Amino acid sequence: MNTLNTLNTVNIAKRKERIDRAIKARCNDIYTLLSLKEISYVIAPKLCLILFIFIFPLLKAILGYYWERVFYITCLIAILAISWELLSYVGLVSLGQAFVFGTGAYISGIFNINFHIPVPFSILLASGFGALICTLILFPASKIKGIYFAMITLCIPMFFSKVIEATEIFGGTSGISGISPIGNYYVEMYFPALVLIGAFFCLRRLMSTDFGLLIIGIKDNEFSLMSSGINIYKIKFFVIFLSSALGCFSGACMCHYYQFVGISAFSLDYSIIPLACSILGGIDGFSGSLIGAFVVCPLSEMLRGFGTLRIVIYSVLLIMFILLVPEGIFSYISRKYHQIERWKEI
Repeated sequence: MNTLNTLNTVNIAKRKERIDRAIKARCNDIYTLLSLKEISYVIAPKLCLILFIFIFPLLKAILGYYWERVFYITCLIAILAISWELLSYVGLVSLGQAFVFGTGAYISGIFNINFHIPVPFSILLASGFGALICTLILFPASKIKGIYFAMITLCIPMFFSKVIEATEIFGGTSGISGISPIGNYYVEMYFPALVLIGAFFCLRRLMSTDFGLLIIGIKDNEFSLMSSGINIYKIKFFVIFLSSALGCFSGACMCHYYQFVGISAFSLDYSIIPLACSILGGIDGFSGSLIGAFVVCPLSEMLRGFGTLRIVIYSVLLIMFILLVPEGIFSYISRKYHQIERWKEI
């Protein structure tokens, strides 16, 4: 009898079954968490992100000032990348994030130097006032999409940098120096980090609301929304303003960190790096842009010791990432994290 049972067990055919998002499959898209293990499964990625961003500035004695500087710049580039991805949700592909970055930097520097406004207020005023200026300039071009909008945004920062250089306004090629620093180390480190976390989670929440669905709907089929009586241009104006505010904030913080702002703030780097971060990380609910920034910026700094060869190595690595993981680093990791495989009897 035991031998017969053993033979029956051996003859049972099985196949490997893969379940995507096991909790959603089991709970019918309602997050009914049944155990501490499932709660940990859901909150662990978000908790690790928050803990990393909060703990890293405290490791100054171990890592040194250099890597704290890299962390600061990475947070600002991540905010700039998130602002780029937000624009992409309404079908606007920007190649001119350097425009909003430089605008925020110049306005904050001018407020601080000429009007003696304290640093925190100059950053906030630059974010709001700069976003309004950028929105008024970019909004008329929002009626066109694709390569045409991208070319317009690519030309705008070049135009402003050449105007400043030719007319010698705002310090010309010498720039504006003597800008007040933030001062306190922990305020300096945590200010952009907190804004990054707040922008990340708030925008993710926004995209899950009805208004967020309208934003995504503009990219999918804006004519359907217009035929339903929805004013898509009000939504585009809001998205451009919000995206510009984040970009201007990033530039304003950078100018106070270096205590200088010049036409280099309109450099093409500030347009290409956010784009590379979003594509490398994957355009997936702003998580890819954030992860991409924390890959691209430290990687670029680690290769600095190779001199001019670092551009070659950096480019090859980026091409390999894009070819091997075309969906993006975050999308790949997220898919593997949420997939559960098990053997099931046929």
